[in-house]
Amino acid sequence: MAAYLIVDVDDLLEHFRSRSIAVDVQELAVGLRGGAALAAGLSTPDKLRAVAAADWDAKKAARRKTRAQADPQMVFTAAGYETFQVPPRSSLADALIVQYFSYDPEPVDELILATTNPDLVPLVRRIRTTRNARIRMWGSDDVLAGTEFADEVIFQPLESLLGIAQSKNVGVYIDFENIAISLNEAGYTVNLKELVDAFVMQAKAHGQVVKMAAYAPWGQRGSLPPLVDESGREVADEAPSRLMMANIYPMFNLPGKNSADMLIAKDIITDSGHGDAADIYIVASGDRDFSEVIKTLRQRGKQVILWSVRSSLSRQLEGIPGVMIEYVEDFTDLQTHRNFGVSTAALNEEIGEVDVAGFMPSQWSSVVIQFERLAQIKGKRQIGRKALIEQLVGVNAVVSTARGEDLVTQAITVGILEEAGNYIRLDATNPVVEKTRIIRDRITLRVANTLKLRGWEYVNYGFLLKGLASDRDLDRPGLNFSDEWRSNWIDCLVREEVLARELVPHRHNPDDLVPVIKLRSDYAIEPEVQLRSDEMDAITEQSWAGVSLPELERQEADTADMVRRIIVSVEQFTSFRNFTWCPLGSLHKRLRNHDRMMSFQRAVEYLLANEAAVVEEYENPQSEFRTKGISLRMDAGTVQKVLAERDSFIRALLALYERNILISEQSIRTIEPNERWDMPLWLSIMQTENVLNEVPGRAGQYSLFRTHHTVTLTADAKRHEEPGSD
Repeated sequence: MAAYLIVDVDDLLEHFRSRSIAVDVQELAVGLRGGAALAAGLSTPDKLRAVAAADWDAKKAARRKTRAQADPQMVFTAAGYETFQVPPRSSLADALIVQYFSYDPEPVDELILATTNPDLVPLVRRIRTTRNARIRMWGSDDVLAGTEFADEVIFQPLESLLGIAQSKNVGVYIDFENIAISLNEAGYTVNLKELVDAFVMQAKAHGQVVKMAAYAPWGQRGSLPPLVDESGREVADEAPSRLMMANIYPMFNLPGKNSADMLIAKDIITDSGHGDAADIYIVASGDRDFSEVIKTLRQRGKQVILWSVRSSLSRQLEGIPGVMIEYVEDFTDLQTHRNFGVSTAALNEEIGEVDVAGFMPSQWSSVVIQFERLAQIKGKRQIGRKALIEQLVGVNAVVSTARGEDLVTQAITVGILEEAGNYIRLDATNPVVEKTRIIRDRITLRVANTLKLRGWEYVNYGFLLKGLASDRDLDRPGLNFSDEWRSNWIDCLVREEVLARELVPHRHNPDDLVPVIKLRSDYAIEPEVQLRSDEMDAITEQSWAGVSLPELERQEADTADMVRRIIVSVEQFTSFRNFTWCPLGSLHKRLRNHDRMMSFQRAVEYLLANEAAVVEEYENPQSEFRTKGISLRMDAGTVQKVLAERDSFIRALLALYERNILISEQSIRTIEPNERWDMPLWLSIMQTENVLNEVPGRAGQYSLFRTHHTVTLTADAKRHEEPGSD
């Protein structure tokens, strides 16, 4: 049986060194040879042909220079290996084939390659093997994955085979602002996910990571260059949460390099002084101010690794002895601005949308909104690059002209802006531009028209959120999916100085301030942008007087359903507590899950218009302030009709209860076949009011709360109506 073990000694030793794993060369040699013989099923390692390939000449020279005691070549020879002098790495596989396999007439039954490098892959392709031959790869990564031999290769992690564990702890301190700006200035687009993933992977390559922290002015608008995802969406606001998901703690510092430098230096000095301090300290920055910190770490016996961008590394740091330098652009797969723009354009064209999961405000929003504000002022569709940058700085969208230049450059790269000679203009077909315009116009229009038609000085924040929730023009992928989304965009327009937000005293409690929204006086809405007539009607005070409940149901089914819910809920509350009114806020909270498209507000307006309810400020015995409440006019036709329908439904439930029949939609219809109840609605109302409860594990079946206040009153009334009753 022909069995071979090929050990790429240079590669393995570098692999362990880069991961800060201390390896005894003799134990490595003996362990590999013994493990290979066992894996091949050989009775003794002597039947295995073991080859240790390395640049032995270089190792001898290094040994003389460092005065090391052990000679690695002699160690492998003593362990039963043939040692092979490696030529240039590019011809390593060819040299091994010529030396060991070209003239061997016997095909190989077992081939084991101990390497973490793909340089030995040609051996698998070119060595003659038997039909049942086995090929094993011992390394950190399966370098044959993706090749035609992927299914035939048995991959085994080298560390687990040898029982080697990483014993050194690693602390990582990232000057994120410095790295992001340096990458951007070097021509790279800062893809946040790619950068974070690379940081984590590279840190783990050096040992057990015990701390990772990233320092930047998080949340300070425009302080960082654009941070994007794969589709080109700007995600700077999401950076802290994304870092935390990767177990990198975001540390806040004020803008400017000195703030971050001092905070990082303080944390490193403090952390490295503890008894359980990390063994390896990684500092991600190219700033020379860290030279003293690094020297202190070296004095404390710590290994120091510096991550930096090649073009921004300080020569003072570069010259510190004993510091390993790793360049960020070497261990990440970041694209240049130009290449990234091409790839994102292709991606967006392929998927047809930019971030269909949620189109949120970003630095791109600032570019679009401020470009159009400036173009509107100048009366032009094209403006100068410098003018746009000054506008962005003026509204604090960026903290400096340099950051503004970065933002505009990348906006051109991803296709939001396009160059036209000495000027720039918006690309109206870009999805970011199109969606930002729609959102801005729909929000500003609703504010402007509400103020105009209702004669208000401002729009209540909650009222505006409700109005936007019913806006059909915002019903698009990634838009208008929650109150949080609507609130984020209102806040965005406030930051961009399109809207103004103020806190005004509550009219009944001056100490309680409520947020309101106004349209800034210097912002003009384009004349071609209009609200639809149905939206105008929704904003305008509408009179429901004289509209019957069936007619309301035909016009607005959700509002008609809410009218029934309000009447039933208010009557139950007031009769049970012997009150004349029900707090309006508590009522809305109770019915909020059923409030669709402002149906609660419109239902209250309907009841008021038809004199079926009264809304007033009432003295509240539990508060020194008056409370807005609603009371029913019990003689109103709408109230009597709804309560009669409720009582009829409860009587049907009582009949089933008394006959010991399980309550369900089908059983209700069976016992009252002539009634035309909206069954899902009334079953829902009964559950909301706690008259009915679902039977656990039996969908669509209910139990009656027989002692419920309203049920008891209905049962008593039913008995009095029966013949022979007193």
